[in-house]
Formats: sequence, structure tokens, C-alpha cells
Amino acid sequence: MKDYKKYYTIRTTPDQVYLGLTTPLTIHLWSGEETKFIAEEGAEFSMFEGSIQGKIIELIPDKRIVQQWYFGEQDEDSIVTFILHENKSNTSLELRHTNIPDEDYDDIVGGWNEVYMDRLMEFYDE
Repeated sequence: MKDYKKYYTIRTTPDQVYLGLTTPLTIHLWSGEETKFIAEEGAEFSMFEGSIQGKIIELIPDKRIVQQWYFGEQDEDSIVTFILHENKSNTSLELRHTNIPDEDYDDIVGGWNEVYMDRLMEFYDE
């Protein structure tokens, strides 16, 4: 199992980034994909045509989102944490993804950088 951590600068406020990560319509707008997402702790979600599935563990509006991502049978949960830091007129988004299966690591990191975060940042750059 491997962990991944990276900071991204998004050109909007933390409350807007939070909405972009927790509102189904906004997720659809930036991802271009259908999503099933209810912003409630304990709710399960599906994004990117089912390629991302998981459960919401914690929501602290405008500050923090914690999700469990499903990878089949694992001894330890794979946890994704988004921490939003206000940075002048931008948001510094701290991404932590723990317990990524070794065989999925390169694909997951590529997905974070080339799809998920790239699309989210482009959405707020427009």
C-alpha cells in the first residue's frame, strides 16, 4: 500500500471549492461525467461512470472532506482527504490519499493529476 499527498492551487474561495466537491450538479459541470453524490456523512457515492466509488466519512463545510474509496478487498481502508486552506484570493487544496493498492498507484496518481484535479482547476479558471 502506498500514500499520495499533493497541494493544488485553485483560483476561487474555499466555500466554492467545497461546493465543487460536494454538489452533484457542480461535480457534473467540472467533471463532464454523471455522478451519484449526496453530501451526507455515511452516504455512498459514485463518480466518473463508476470508476470512483466510496463513502463519505466526514464533512466540515468549507474546510475538510474525508472519503473512503473502494478497491475491493483490503485490510486497510483507502482514505481520501481534501483540506481547504484559504490563500489570499485562492484556495490551497491539500489532497491526501492513503492506502492505495500498489498495483493501482500509478493509475490513481495519474487520475488525480491529469483528470480529477486538472478538470476541477480548469472549471474555476474559466
